[in-house]
Amino acid sequence: MATLLRGLLRPLCAFQGNPGSSTGKRRGRGKESQGRVPLRAVSHGAGLLYPEHIPTSPLQKLLLAAGSAGMALYDPYRHDMVAVLGETTGHRTLKVLRDQMKRDPEGAQILQERPRISLSTLDMDKLRGLPEGSFGCAYLRFLDVNRVSPDTRAPTRFVDDEELAYVIQRYREIHDMLHTLLGMPTNILGEIVVKWFEAVQTGLPMCILSALFGPIQLSAQSLRLLISELIPWAVENGRRAPCVLNVYYERRWEQPLQALRQELGITEPPLRVEGLV
Repeated sequence: MATLLRGLLRPLCAFQGNPGSSTGKRRGRGKESQGRVPLRAVSHGAGLLYPEHIPTSPLQKLLLAAGSAGMALYDPYRHDMVAVLGETTGHRTLKVLRDQMKRDPEGAQILQERPRISLSTLDMDKLRGLPEGSFGCAYLRFLDVNRVSPDTRAPTRFVDDEELAYVIQRYREIHDMLHTLLGMPTNILGEIVVKWFEAVQTGLPMCILSALFGPIQLSAQSLRLLISELIPWAVENGRRAPCVLNVYYERRWEQPLQALRQELGITEPPLRVEGLV
């Protein structure tokens, strides 16, 4: 029995022992080397499909999903646990998203070229030189105002398909772009609104769970505003917008933010949520 338990828990122990895993809030600007390496179908050792891959059985995935769900609900800022939950519950949905990308010219190009978003791949000097009102300028302002970094995104580990592993990695790395497009800060209310948009857009179980259970931490005032105004707005925009994974954001820096919002069918939020919790 002890041997069986050790075998089942080995992936979780390996995950917790990895120094690159996130251990708290998104704050800070640490660097992760895996952000500089595209996911590719090459040999990385026995049973490994990409550099950070940890092969797991269905039972191990179930245990990881249950544990990460509990931790993510307890502390929404445990983005490492949110990441594990997404990887262990989203296989079928990731295949749907991958197929949507393959059917779209821009999405197919992203799948082919495998761009990554990190401080090592972004030209920060170029972003700082972009004109006011451009998407790139708005994205850089979002990073600075909210004190977040693209390098805080955890690498994919538990997806047993290297192409699907890239799809969920891309989803994570464009999360701050969605904050920028939706005009949402990184407080709890802003994150919940973005999760409602992502839940409608992607159908990932992790997004749906976060959207449904995240509001339990809100104040009564914020909960009323969320239900009456922000959720309907996020759902409407999520339904109207094309698949956000099919946008090559790195080639849209110079595009005016309002023009990109109009292209995607994203409207201005009904109210400002800074300071609301």
